[in-house]
Amino acid sequence: MSSTSTRPISNGRLNLEQQRKRAKELLKGINAGEPAALSRVNQWITPRSAALKLADAQLVIARECGFASWPRLKQHIDSISLANQRLLSEGDQDLKTLHIRCGSDIQHSLRTAGLTGDFLEFSDPFCIGPLSDSDPQTLLRERATFLAEAFDLAPADALGRQQQGYGTLLRLDQYQRIVLWFEHDSYDQLILAYLLHRLRELQPSAELQLIAVDQVPGVERFIGIGQLAPEVLSWLWPQRRPIKPELLQLGSDAWHALTADDPTALLALIQTGTPALPMLGKALHRHLQQLPGQHDGLGLTERLSLQIIQRQGPLPTGKVFAALMRNDEPLPYLGDLMFWWILQPLLGGTTPLLQIDDRVADWPQRVIQLSPQGEAVLQGKADGFTSRANGYWVGGVELQPGQPHWRYDAAQQSLHRHSG
Repeated sequence: MSSTSTRPISNGRLNLEQQRKRAKELLKGINAGEPAALSRVNQWITPRSAALKLADAQLVIARECGFASWPRLKQHIDSISLANQRLLSEGDQDLKTLHIRCGSDIQHSLRTAGLTGDFLEFSDPFCIGPLSDSDPQTLLRERATFLAEAFDLAPADALGRQQQGYGTLLRLDQYQRIVLWFEHDSYDQLILAYLLHRLRELQPSAELQLIAVDQVPGVERFIGIGQLAPEVLSWLWPQRRPIKPELLQLGSDAWHALTADDPTALLALIQTGTPALPMLGKALHRHLQQLPGQHDGLGLTERLSLQIIQRQGPLPTGKVFAALMRNDEPLPYLGDLMFWWILQPLLGGTTPLLQIDDRVADWPQRVIQLSPQGEAVLQGKADGFTSRANGYWVGGVELQPGQPHWRYDAAQQSLHRHSG
C-alpha cells in the first residue's frame, strides 16, 4: 500500500491491524520527506520542530477516518466486534420479527449478520410522482398507474408489486417486533413517514422499533444503509429505538402535509425542526426544493444537473448522474432510472433545456449537453419551468406550465404563488 493513500472507507468496515499498518506506512513516508505524506500530516497536526512519532501518524489516520483520536477509532472497531459477537449468539429470534426496508439492498446482509426475521421491501418512491391522502387501496392503484407509465412497466406487474408491499401492512399482527431500517434522504424518509402514519392507524400489538441513520463513523460520504458491510449492520442492531406515539404522530403530520395540494403546511412542519426525528425535517426540506425555484423555475435536481453539464461540458448521461450523486446532490436520494425520468421534460417540447445524442441505445452512454435555452436559464435570461415539455408533481402539489403554481425560494425559505 502506498503511504500517500488516504483509503476512505465506504462500507464502514474497519480493521485495526490494517489501520496500524497504514499509520506505520504514513510515518515511513513522513521520515522520507514524501510531499504527499507531509501534506496529509499538515491537515491535522500543527507544525512543530520535534520529530513526529507513530502516535502522531495514528492520530492522522484516525482523523482521516472521521474520529477525533486513535483511541476513539480503536473503541469503535472494538464496539463493532462486540456487537457482532452478541448478535451471532443472540440474533433476533427472541421475538418473531419483521424487518421493513425501502429496498432489498440489505436483505442478504441482514442474513449474513445473523438476523433471521422476515423481510418486507416497501419501496414506493414517494419522492417522485403524485401523492394523495387516499385510502391505502386507492393510493396503491394511483401509484401503480404512475410507476407503470413512468418506467414503462406492465400495469399488472406494477400493481402486483404495489399490492405485495401495501398488503403485508395488513398482516402485521403475526409479528411480535417490527423494525424499520431507514436512512436520512427523501426517498427513505417519505416512505418512513407513510409507514409511521399507517402504523399509527393500524396500531399493531408488536413492539415497534426504528433504526434511522444519517452517518456512520469511518464512512467518509454516507449515502445509505445499503452500502454498509454486514458487521456494521450488526453494530446498528442494538442502536434501534422504540417508536413512541410522538414519532407516529409526526409521521401522520408529515404524510398529510406531503399529500396536500398546498405546500404551506409542509413548510410549516419543516420549520419546527421535527424534533421527534430531525432527519425527517431535513429530508422534507430537500423534497420541497423540487418545487420550481423562485428565480429560475428549476427544481434542485434539474438545477444541479444543468450546472454539472455547464461546468464539465457535454457528458454521457450516466456520468452526469454519477457526478450528481457523488459530489453535487446535498442529500442523494435518486436511483438512475428516476434520474432519467426527471430529465425527460427537459429534453422535449419547443424549448428544450437539454440536447441528447439518441443514436446510442443505452441512455447512460448518450451524450447530453445544454441547449441555448438551457444556457439562457442558467444565465438568468429565461425561465426553466415555462420551458418544460410538461408539468410534474411534488407530493400532492401539481405543477403545470402556463397555470398558476407554487415556487420556492430556498435562500429565504419562503413560498410564492406564480401566475403561470
